[in-house]
Amino acid sequence: MPRGRYSLHDPHDHTPLGEEHFHCAPGPSGWRYVSQRTTPSGEHTGSVDLALDELGRPIRLELHAAGWQVRGAALDGVTWVRTDPAGTHAAEGNVRAHAFTGTSPAFLVATARLLRLAPGDPAVRVRLVAFTDPVLAPRTVDRSWALVKSEAHGTDNGPLTVDEYRIGCLDTGEQYTVHIAGDVVLAAPGIELEDLETPPSHFT
Repeated sequence: MPRGRYSLHDPHDHTPLGEEHFHCAPGPSGWRYVSQRTTPSGEHTGSVDLALDELGRPIRLELHAAGWQVRGAALDGVTWVRTDPAGTHAAEGNVRAHAFTGTSPAFLVATARLLRLAPGDPAVRVRLVAFTDPVLAPRTVDRSWALVKSEAHGTDNGPLTVDEYRIGCLDTGEQYTVHIAGDVVLAAPGIELEDLETPPSHFT
């Protein structure tokens, strides 16, 4: 069960945004990721709880941030309920999309797991519902994903395969690179892996 800490920063000006303390693990029905998020000074700001089925589809998502809450799952595309901080209003949403995304590294692993690309495959278009910080407002986005290469690196615990993905934002044309090993993001814009207590899990 990988357990560790990501630092989060603004990908444009590198302003520190906080940290995400996480643990995750594959299981008989898929994969689960749980984390707590804090400010740079250590104050709690929210949490992420994401569970995928064996095909990489989100069977349960629960997000908390700034008093807002989102619960979602893959149902007729993706469906979610967003509740305000006072708990008096809940708005349901549904989009014919493949999965969810957001600022948590969990969503990069989840999308990679869903697409299961091979090196050299053409880029794949994927529609996602993004929940934006800090109020978890939903926004539908289109991305392109391509697995550029997979390389094995020697470690004290045996070879570690690192996948390099090229992701494109189809509305802006922006492209960026993400490195993932198993179920851990090694590096991505706005994300740095600062601490990892146990090696990444290997998906079968």
